[in-house]
Amino acid sequence: MGYQPRIKSPRDTAHGFKKPLRERRKERKRRRYGEAAYQEKHQVTEKEVWEATLKRLHTLGNQRFGSSPYSEHFDRWIADVEVVLAEFEAYPTIKADEEFKAACTQTLAAIKVQLEERRRREATVDQEIKNLAYLKKQLEHIDSQYTVAASAIKARKSSEAKRLQSAIEVLKKEQDIVIRMKTGFWRGVSKKEREEKEIAIAQQLNDKLTELELLTLNSKAELKVLREDLERQREPVVEQIKTLKRKIRELETDGSLEERWFACEALIDALNGFMQRRAVDAADSKSPL
Repeated sequence: MGYQPRIKSPRDTAHGFKKPLRERRKERKRRRYGEAAYQEKHQVTEKEVWEATLKRLHTLGNQRFGSSPYSEHFDRWIADVEVVLAEFEAYPTIKADEEFKAACTQTLAAIKVQLEERRRREATVDQEIKNLAYLKKQLEHIDSQYTVAASAIKARKSSEAKRLQSAIEVLKKEQDIVIRMKTGFWRGVSKKEREEKEIAIAQQLNDKLTELELLTLNSKAELKVLREDLERQREPVVEQIKTLKRKIRELETDGSLEERWFACEALIDALNGFMQRRAVDAADSKSPL
């Protein structure tokens, strides 16, 4: 037979051993009373309350709201600040003076007004987005009108240029014929007639070339006027679009962060000022007359 390991009973191991029920109850009771005694022995000091309040106000002053609409977080944030101040004043030995209370009341009233104004502005974001869409369509309409008008000018210039080019080609062919008449022998056509015809064709050719050049210059001038008119129409619309985009961008970000930070800093200053006054009063009361 092979080696058979001995099976240990629960009492053979430290993990398996269990104390009697009465002893376990006594041990839990001793731990419970010991913790209660420690808690009674350690009482939170005014300095700890002061430092904890400063820390909580600093945290609230730097709190960022994660999603829009940010105004949905304003009431909760104000309530959190008020709870922090109330818990500080509720400490048994801390008796807030009127200067501290007035400073807190003034700061809270100011931040509430600021947040309410931001709430009203934020509520307009949907309408501003609609206004932006309307302005973009208006700009597209202006650009479309310009494109149609510019295309019409270019098409008219192209048609006129083709007509003139065709006429110029015909005149050049006639001019070539007259030149060949001068160098060849053509019965029935006098020298004078050939010279007059040559002069007439040259004049007509020059007129057509001049007309083609003027057509090009006039087309450029028309396009320039049209472009200037386009810019006059586009400029105010583009500026409105820029303004709306900037406004919407501001409304879609947590713009209240700076205002809330300043409010918490003002409360921290008020709190520190109050604690300094208490320290001075305590020192004066201990000094001999």
